[in-house]
Amino acid sequence: MSGLTSGFGAWNPIAWALLFVGILVVSFIVRSFGNKGYKRGTGQTKVFLSGNDEPEASNALHVRGDHLYWGMIDGLSAYYRRVKAWHTGILSDYAAWFIGVLGLVFVILVLAR
Repeated sequence: MSGLTSGFGAWNPIAWALLFVGILVVSFIVRSFGNKGYKRGTGQTKVFLSGNDEPEASNALHVRGDHLYWGMIDGLSAYYRRVKAWHTGILSDYAAWFIGVLGLVFVILVLAR
């Protein structure tokens, strides 16, 4: 089997296709060992919310990020208070920060040589 060869490696579409087919075969074999008692449209397909019934209002399911990351935010609260002023919510500001940090990393890498 030959493919396209470059200075960085080789690309062989037939090998990738065979690998993909092999992964599909293995996944179907693993799937065949699954539970045969599963029935669609029964209570087995209900959403699991820690044993509670799903609320009718969709906004009742919304969990804010500050609840999910409470421990981390509380532990790093001094850091977040200082950094919060830098976050404006404007995409161009974030892009400028990204380019600035990327430039700083580039300078450090060049000077490290």
